[in-house]
Order: sequence, then C-alpha cells, then structure tokens
Amino acid sequence: MESLEDRLQRLEDRDAIHQLFVDYGRHLDQGNWERLAALFAEDGEVLLGPMGRAKGPEAIQELMARTLTAGLGTSFHIISSPDVILAGDTATAEVMWTVVERRPDGGLGISLLGRHLDRLSRTPEGWRIQRRKGDLHLVAKPPAAGAAPSSSSGP
Repeated sequence: MESLEDRLQRLEDRDAIHQLFVDYGRHLDQGNWERLAALFAEDGEVLLGPMGRAKGPEAIQELMARTLTAGLGTSFHIISSPDVILAGDTATAEVMWTVVERRPDGGLGISLLGRHLDRLSRTPEGWRIQRRKGDLHLVAKPPAAGAAPSSSSGP
C-alpha cells in the first residue's frame, strides 16, 4: 500500500501541474510571453503545428510574441479536463482548451477548441513543461455580418 507521504506528494504534484496549466492560459491571455516561456524547462519545446515550433525559453517567447499577439485583449482561454499521469519526477498530460473571443458585433463566441499533449519534468524551480504539442480540433466559422448568432456560435 502507498504511504501517506507518497499519496500526499502525488496530490501536491497534481496540484502544482494543474496550476502550471492555469498559469499558461493566464499568461497567454495577458500576452506575458516572458512568464509564459518561464513555464518551460530550459530545454523545453513547443510544437504548434503550422504556427511553428521552438526550443528553449527564449525561442518560445519569440514564437509566442510573433504568432499569438493578434487576439490579445479579446480572447480568454479556458483550460479543462487535465489528465495527468505521474511517474516520479516526470509526467505526461492531455489538457483540453477552449478560446472564447469577443466578436466584431460585440457578442461572445467560442472560436477555437483543442488540446495540448504534454511531457513535464520536476525541476528545482518546480514542475515545468518539457514538451508541449498543440492540436487544434475545431475552428469556429464567424457568423455572417448582420446574422443573428446561432446556438453553435456561442452565447
């Protein structure tokens, strides 16, 4: 049977990893690329499909600043369903995400759905992303100009 200390450590690790995901979404929405890049290990990498890939915090910061600035101030990332599998000082995770954006008509709508497939490692600074692969599952089609929003285009 697993000791109480081991069970507590597992819960603390899961909590720290979940907070890492929350911080990622917050820094992304705020355009705080330096803090976002600091969530990666020194040799960490991010793979964003056609948007590019980068290895190391400086390159990750540059990639994010170059490719993700357009929606700042009008979008909000919702992080959900983190499935974390711990293995000592490493972990894997699948994290779903949703982006809600303000539409030109002033309404709100879901614009993107996707997931991150992560490898994580415990470092002296805490848990860090070793490798993050972003998969885009759905891109919403914006409503036609003047059209009433449908149930599929958001609240």
